[in-house]
Amino acid sequence: MEIIYLVIVIILFVLAGSDLIVGVSNDAVNFLNSAIGSRVASFKVIMAVAAIGVLVGAVFSGGMMEVARKGIMNPGMFTFEQIMFIFLAVMITDVILLDVYNTVGLPTSTTVSIVFELLGASVAMASIVVLMSDDTGSISEFINSSKALAIIFGIFLSVLVAFTVGAIIQYLTRIAFSFNFKKRMKYIGAIWGGIAFTAMTYFLLIKGAKGASFMTSEMNNWINANSGMIILYSFIGWTIILQLLYSLFRLNILKLIVLVGTFSLAMAFAGNDLVNFIGVPIAGYNSYELFVASEGASAETFFMSGLAGKVPTPELFLILAGLIMVVTLYTSKKAKSVVQTSLDLSRQTEGEERFKSTWVSKLLVRSSINMSSGIQKIIPNGVISFIERQFEPAEQTETDPPTFDLIRASVNLTVASILIAFGTSMKLPLSTTYVTFMVAMGTSLSDKAWDRESAVYRISGVLAVVGGWFLTAVSAFLVAFIFVYVFNYGGLVAVLVSLLIAAYLIYRTHGHHKKSSDVKKEEAQDVASMSDENIAEKSNKTIIQNIKKIAVELDRIINGLEKEDVKELKKSKKEIQKITAKTKYLKDHINVIIDKLKEEALDSAYYFVTTLDYLREMIHSISFIANPVIDHVDNNHKPFTETQIGDLKSLKTILVKMIDIVVKSLESKNFSKQGELLKLQEELINLIKIVNKNQIKRIKDATTGSRRSILFLSIVNEIKNLSLQLVNLFKSQRDFLDYKKNLKV
Repeated sequence: MEIIYLVIVIILFVLAGSDLIVGVSNDAVNFLNSAIGSRVASFKVIMAVAAIGVLVGAVFSGGMMEVARKGIMNPGMFTFEQIMFIFLAVMITDVILLDVYNTVGLPTSTTVSIVFELLGASVAMASIVVLMSDDTGSISEFINSSKALAIIFGIFLSVLVAFTVGAIIQYLTRIAFSFNFKKRMKYIGAIWGGIAFTAMTYFLLIKGAKGASFMTSEMNNWINANSGMIILYSFIGWTIILQLLYSLFRLNILKLIVLVGTFSLAMAFAGNDLVNFIGVPIAGYNSYELFVASEGASAETFFMSGLAGKVPTPELFLILAGLIMVVTLYTSKKAKSVVQTSLDLSRQTEGEERFKSTWVSKLLVRSSINMSSGIQKIIPNGVISFIERQFEPAEQTETDPPTFDLIRASVNLTVASILIAFGTSMKLPLSTTYVTFMVAMGTSLSDKAWDRESAVYRISGVLAVVGGWFLTAVSAFLVAFIFVYVFNYGGLVAVLVSLLIAAYLIYRTHGHHKKSSDVKKEEAQDVASMSDENIAEKSNKTIIQNIKKIAVELDRIINGLEKEDVKELKKSKKEIQKITAKTKYLKDHINVIIDKLKEEALDSAYYFVTTLDYLREMIHSISFIANPVIDHVDNNHKPFTETQIGDLKSLKTILVKMIDIVVKSLESKNFSKQGELLKLQEELINLIKIVNKNQIKRIKDATTGSRRSILFLSIVNEIKNLSLQLVNLFKSQRDFLDYKKNLKV
């Protein structure tokens, strides 16, 4: 039987490797956000600094994985078999849960996920033990519920405190430095640097090195007893050093703050959050050692009281974990997606908003506008004018500016370091993820990155992320709870099936994320590659691809309607959604394209915008055909009659001929067949009149129901709109290509 449990321990470590990959991909936002957003250095340099911090933090990580072994449950109440099922349930749940969050690009807390997974799995096993036991026991004897309550309290505390403090400090810092901060750096740069480096020094001592293997209890006690002295001397020393470096070598103090802050947060993350990824497998390994050491013990009756003691973590495990984390940092595309979510919500510039507005965000924005108007009436005009001057944007010389400047990046890291260090010293359960994210959101608000054009969308995004944090706790608890019951009653077969399901889910989400990333990359490249010279060619190519697709999908929709093939209709809907997303991306980034064109080529932009609008109208029309047809078939309504299908096919045939003429004209850049195109359009419109009259007659004769009649007339109307927009597009693109040709001459 020992061999079975050894296999389970090996599985736990394999899952730990996967958990490290998905966990680091999510938590990377904590320490990469500010450096990447401000472009403090090249991406390679930023990753190197973060990687060194992660590796140092992992190697010096505390050797005690207390939370996994006894922080949530009382291990002495469970047998070896039960404890191994608990650990398996936790690890499988954690890998799946974090991978899902990474795939959708939302940051969450690995601490919350591991705590609530342990809680859910322990409660499940405790309930099984209580139900199967003759003695009347209580589940509370098995569980340390105070830890879970502390984490929930920590969520509220982290969100409110971090956002508020981040907003206040950024507001004061921006007033002190303004957006044109380079001139003021010589006077107050060293003081700000002294504050930042003092915060980070204290942060590394309190949070980063607290659990390190070389830190003794005497050293920790001395640091706690002399905190005030450490802070004072650090501030004086760092301020003098930075002023000298600036005066002698023109050192960029802000860049140094951001790079050191990135290192310190990365080190603290690896040093403290490593338990979230390898704590459970190591606890499983410790359990196996205790079981093997007790000769003749039975897995069903051997209780795990030995886990309540202190068991050090082998250094080799820490080093291997650190290396996996470093490799993940460099290779994970999902890490970039999670970081991008944070950057999108905090960027200073305009752009496509990922989240839609909600009634809550609208209410908050409206309330803040009213409150701001009320406050401005109280404050003297001179003070308001002075403050507004500090928030005037700096003159932008870069075509592709960073998400935010070095001032905000340094505030993000400094405030996050102070809050995390303070919370740790006060034994408050602040989450690193929550603090760093909410500080970034608070500084964005104060820096007027959330203006009236974007505030409702950004606030919706923040609410979505915060809501996801609470969802993490609930889903972690429930999924781990279910897995324990499955393992307990299904045995090793259930374990193997669950592992296969987990592997399949990760494979699917990886494929989904890769496809999504590739599409976004392709869209971004299309916009980035546009210029005066190729805008006509690229727009021509885009139009040809999309109108061909429209012809194919119209044929598929009518055939799907005739055969009542829901599967085929849903495939068509997905394809239409893809082309809708691509053209929407071009439309949303039209300002980027126009900015790249020369002044004398602005007419090109006009033609491009007009053509794109006609194309989008055509895509809207095909969407307005596809969606109600899917609903009709999916809801099992009566099928269309042969006459109705025949009428639709006749209309489709003419429209496809029109599309064929347009495609060939665009490909050859020969528009001599315009007369033939207009004749076909006239033929189509005349046929539509006849088809509509026939349908009205069918309604009067009651040969078709009202639902089918409404849908039929709607499809016919959208086919008419398709033909009208197709001709408009043809003429617009003809004028565009003629204009470009004349411009060259």
